[in-house]
Amino acid sequence: MRRVWTWIAVALAAILVLVLAAVIAVPFLVDTPRIQSLIANTASQALGRPVRFSSVSVSVIPRPAVVLRDLEVAEDPKFGKTPFLKLERAEVRLRFWPLLRLRVELGDFVLKEPVISLVQAADGTWNVATLGGPAEAPPARPKGPGGPGPGAAGVIASQVKIEDGVVVYESRTGGEAQRYRVEDLDLTLTPSAGPLGFRGNARVTPGDLVLRISEGTIGLNGSRTVTGAPVRGTVALEGKQVRELVAAALGPEPAIAGGLKGALTLGGTVGKPRAAGEVELTDVTITQRNPQCPDPKRRTLALEPVKLNLTYEDLRVTVRPVTTAIGKGTITTNLVATLGTPMRAELGDLALKAVPLDKVLVDFLCQGYAVTGPLDLTGSAAAQPAALWTTLDGKGRLRVGAGKVVGAQALALLDRVVRLGGALESVLGGELPAGALDSALDYDSITATYTITNGVVSTRDLTLSGRALKATAAGTYALASGAMNVELNVTASRRQLRARVTGTAAAPKIAIAPGSLLREGEQRRIEEGLKDILRKLR
Repeated sequence: MRRVWTWIAVALAAILVLVLAAVIAVPFLVDTPRIQSLIANTASQALGRPVRFSSVSVSVIPRPAVVLRDLEVAEDPKFGKTPFLKLERAEVRLRFWPLLRLRVELGDFVLKEPVISLVQAADGTWNVATLGGPAEAPPARPKGPGGPGPGAAGVIASQVKIEDGVVVYESRTGGEAQRYRVEDLDLTLTPSAGPLGFRGNARVTPGDLVLRISEGTIGLNGSRTVTGAPVRGTVALEGKQVRELVAAALGPEPAIAGGLKGALTLGGTVGKPRAAGEVELTDVTITQRNPQCPDPKRRTLALEPVKLNLTYEDLRVTVRPVTTAIGKGTITTNLVATLGTPMRAELGDLALKAVPLDKVLVDFLCQGYAVTGPLDLTGSAAAQPAALWTTLDGKGRLRVGAGKVVGAQALALLDRVVRLGGALESVLGGELPAGALDSALDYDSITATYTITNGVVSTRDLTLSGRALKATAAGTYALASGAMNVELNVTASRRQLRARVTGTAAAPKIAIAPGSLLREGEQRRIEEGLKDILRKLR
């Protein structure tokens, strides 16, 4: 038994001696000048861009490797002078077992904390489109004995690994450049006789969106350029809070917050990727500060989970359908968003069912003309989210069920119409019934068809029907400024008032049509009475 342990000890000692000898011999085995020339030539030819680094050294601990310092891959001059790739340290690791036989074989190529710049020009072309083309490379040194010959396999014999990388993405397609960052990028590229494999993780900023990439392949064989190579793979998305990411795309107000989770399947090419899959937003809130609200000025609207069946291609996001809910009311639509500056979103087949208006118009928007009741609406809409109230276009039909007029400006308007109407009637010796205003607040329904052009709502048939009052309106209302020009017709207690409402929602101007209250021949009497009333109202 002692002899067995003795032989084991001798074998372990021999292995240890071989390992130590291999490690000690590494600096002598590696021809660093030749490796430097080999890497520079091979990488430049493979990428089609000049590749430079300041020095090459040999590292033994923690594992044998050739270390490159201050590595840079040049940018295409059409896109700027900033390097396409830049990092302080890269390693070409040496395979361990060949070292035991005193041979040098290059293994994984590890890029530590690289900064990679991806740029899309105004015409849609990418700076990576010219990767793989001809490039000027430093003159190669003569081939020496015992080392690997020139070629990609000699430099990247196993895998390329990116550790803690940063990708800076800039799009110039919309005029003003948009910038995003992908941080904490850990990516592994696996060369093979077939497609190039890739997998890894990353985090998109601004925001907190984590990407997990698996089963990725890039079919470089047969493709003339990198951007034309077909890409395949799966991306899992997870974000605890996407407020900052949404703000970067849509602007800071309103603030849209919530968690995100989903999975997308990649397709298309490197230059024109496609993605499709299911995404869900949870705990969604929309928050904005509204000066016209009583304290608190900042109001929040909560949505039920938002489910998206989306497709991305050519800077367009198509979602068919989008589904969510507010309270017991449901919202469904199809969304097409064109990315860039400015971003534009289009909603088709928009359908709202029993959406509680008090939660939206009263609690969230604090609209001066707010009403309550369940809203049913069908139609379409399109706008630039960053300038929603001035770019909104659309059309549709709506119906509000039984509810009440509660907006302060609407109440003031009704009060002025009824009081002015009553004052005019008093000139004729009549009066409106007591409580006409209170009765006007309740209604059985509101219906209308409408169109919206650049944020200005137009209608010809808005109708409010109640037990004590019926009102119809035709005209325009500007969502941003509150400017309006509306013909109003109110019927109450067998009397009819016709008025024109102009000015703004905050300061309306009301002109009662005398013919709505007078019989023929009484025009002059009412004109004189109106002048007296206006003097009293000042």
